[in-house]
Parts: sequence; C-alpha cells; structure tokens
Amino acid sequence: MVSATHDAAHAAPIDAAGALRRIRDRIAAAAVAAGREPADVSLTAVSKQQPWEAIEPVLTAGQRVFGENRVQEAAARWSDQNPPGLELRLIGPLQTNKVRAALDLFDVIETLDRERLAERLAHEVQRGARAPRLYVQVNTGEEPQKAGVAPLEADAFLARCRGDYGLAVEGLMCIPPEAEPPGPHFALLAKIGARNGLSRLSMGMSADFEVAIRHGATSVRVGSALFGPRAAHPSP
Repeated sequence: MVSATHDAAHAAPIDAAGALRRIRDRIAAAAVAAGREPADVSLTAVSKQQPWEAIEPVLTAGQRVFGENRVQEAAARWSDQNPPGLELRLIGPLQTNKVRAALDLFDVIETLDRERLAERLAHEVQRGARAPRLYVQVNTGEEPQKAGVAPLEADAFLARCRGDYGLAVEGLMCIPPEAEPPGPHFALLAKIGARNGLSRLSMGMSADFEVAIRHGATSVRVGSALFGPRAAHPSP
C-alpha cells in the first residue's frame, strides 16, 4: 500500500463516485454544447498533494488518469499501485536530473519546455528508456514565474524537438494567468497547435475547464472540484 507518510489529516470526499460523475457530466455537457463528442475530452484527476485516503475512492470509482507535479512525490504515491489502465501524467516542471526517474514512472510528460530537457529526454530514450507521450508547455501569458515556451518561440521549439531530437510531440499544454480571462489563452494554444499539426490540447482546470472544452481541449486537469481543496504541504 502507499507510504504512510501521506497526510491523513485530509478528509476523503464523502461521495467520490458522485463527485467524479458530476465532473464527467459537466465535461460531456460542455463538449456537446461545443458540437463535439464527449469521448473526445478526457479527464486528468490532479492528485498532487492529495493523501491516498482521498485518491483511493476516486480510483475505485473508475478514474484511471491522474496528474502529478513532482516525480518524487508521485513515486511515493504510485509505485505500489498498478490498477489496469492506470495512466500517470507529469503536469509539473521536470528537472533534467530527474528525467530517468520520470520516464520510469510517467506515461505522459506535459511539461517539455526547454532545449536542455528535450536533449535529455532524447538521450534517455535512445539509451533504452521507455518513450513517454510528450506535450510542449506554452507560457501563453509570458509570465516570468511560470515555466513554458513563449508563444512566439513555440513553432521553432517544436521544430527542434522533432527534427534535432527526434521527439514525437503529441500535443500542447498551458496554464493561463489567474487574473486574466482564460478563453484567449486557450484560443492561442489551439492556434499554435493547429499550425503545427497538433490536435491534442491539455488545458482547463477546475474553474475553467468548460471554457477550455469550447476552445478544443482534449484533456482537462481537475483537482479541487474533484478532491476538494488541498492543505499546504512542504516541498519534498
């Protein structure tokens, strides 16, 4: 079972199955309203900093895609868990010295954002590590405190990832600025994706995933609306 170091002070959702069903219903309704198929939008349950007592009921209710921010934290939580169909996505920044550990654990890395990381990913895959599905993170708001490639540099970066490093990038990811309407940022990400032949877009969180679906999101990252708010945790 999962490490006992997880914070038991968090309370699990009273009705995990109900919370999951409500989120899925909202995703489906938003997709239909946008003229899309509900099956074209997947849910990533953001389990970062959640105790296993909160995650297990959601897993039991049928959720299989989970998003984590830190390699070490995710390894402690998921190394002993292997339910059928489990997919782990890294949605936080990846340090180059943790690439090998990330490749051992994650099926999808959504935060490819710099050349050094592309080089290291390519090197490890060439050495025999399993190749993850990759998303390039775009800093649509060009916020200095946030990771991600600047929008005007995204095309060239994608070309280098593909041509220089042989990386098969699957899609794009963004986190819009909190103080701005998210719609224009989602539209910008979709535009960058379209001109680079990328239709897979990871965008939209608890507060704005329906807006993201209107703009073409193929996966949405939902944490607090599913698990409830997280308590503060020290960085590992």
